[in-house]
Amino acid sequence: MRVLVIEDEERLAASLKRGLEAAGYAVDVAHDGRIGLWMAGEHAYSAIILDIMLPGLNGYRVCARLRTDGVDTPILMLTAKNGEYDEAEALDTGADDYLAKPFSYVVLEARLRALLRRGGQRVRTQLRLGDLWLDPAARNCGRGDQRIALTAKEFAVLECLARRPGEVVPKIDIVDDVWDVSYDGDINIVEVYVSALRRKIDAPFQRAAIETVRGGGYRLAADGG
Repeated sequence: MRVLVIEDEERLAASLKRGLEAAGYAVDVAHDGRIGLWMAGEHAYSAIILDIMLPGLNGYRVCARLRTDGVDTPILMLTAKNGEYDEAEALDTGADDYLAKPFSYVVLEARLRALLRRGGQRVRTQLRLGDLWLDPAARNCGRGDQRIALTAKEFAVLECLARRPGEVVPKIDIVDDVWDVSYDGDINIVEVYVSALRRKIDAPFQRAAIETVRGGGYRLAADGG
């Protein structure tokens, strides 16, 4: 899942990026409201973490513009302000949740998971392909009753394929979904993670769910086998 953090406090933004990437999210960062608004409209994000006090365009206006433009991405709004009127204004402009600074990162991540479970047309709560299942919010995966342990990046690659079952997904699409916009490495890195996934979700279960389409990319069989 790709998350956009719009936060002008650079140390906080960098800390959020590190923590969320460690949890398996691809994270883009904007330090200005206008840039964040453009990025949010240009790319498909699973969620947006939006500060209120921003240069260029404040968070209230960014949120309102996104909703006016039909962008339904779940928004978690952050602010150094505190009080019921600030919270009400955040929610009235279209935010899905509100968290006052200073906050616990553990709480922020839990709020983000809750948003992903319940909100946004782009996000389904659980993905199933035959006996293969993924819970994106909890970052869990398995076949039937057996849980499968995946690294954060492995899960993200599998989730990208699972959201497009039966469809050929080009490597560049996977990179765009799983790595942040600053990634400029070889797109063949995807092959490394696909090989690791096959060893974990296919080989032990005598399956071949992840198919290679030469010259096209990868396809996750809709029936899971």
